Amino acid sequence: MPAKTIAVAQQKGGAGKTTLAAHLGVALAGMGRKVALFDVDPQKSLTAWFEMRKQAGKADGLSFSSFEGWKASSEIARARAAADVIIIDSPPHAETAARLAIREADLVIVPVQLSPMDLWAMRTTLQMADREKARVLLVLNRVPPRGKMADELRASLAKDNLPLAVTSLGNRMAFAASLLDGLGVTEAQPSSVAAGEIRALADEVLAAL
Repeated sequence: MPAKTIAVAQQKGGAGKTTLAAHLGVALAGMGRKVALFDVDPQKSLTAWFEMRKQAGKADGLSFSSFEGWKASSEIARARAAADVIIIDSPPHAETAARLAIREADLVIVPVQLSPMDLWAMRTTLQMADREKARVLLVLNRVPPRGKMADELRASLAKDNLPLAVTSLGNRMAFAASLLDGLGVTEAQPSSVAAGEIRALADEVLAAL
């Protein structure tokens, strides 16, 4: 069966796309899926993480490719025969590359922080996904442990009938700390709250696919 493809997209920089892509990929691989990661972001943050992963001797379980421009589509198509899930880390502020990633996707994951800038940028991403007829799943990211804003945002998105994941990701140091070691949080701190959040999101994503 051809792989299901996920694009992680958000037109605002700093929303946590690369962090989400890396942790989700590791979690899905840990659940027995063959996962192919693609970095089409010129910043190459996911590439840097995977290089650290290779240095740590943890490159098994995930395949990785980094391509830009027209070659990305052909390489993604080639990867579908060998993978169960493909995850594409797309760039911010680059409509052509982001549209390419969204066009290839069975599901577009849009990380959203609790800020007006993220919400405004989210609308642009949703419009792009709608033009490409791609399904979308919004994920609240870096949610603080206290405050009512997350609940208010959930209510607002529900009122607009926007597809919001049940699982949200907290503002937890474990996510960044594990990436610094070339790992996913489910590997570095498998019993942590952060690891539980990523596993729950992985289950939700598989159900959506």
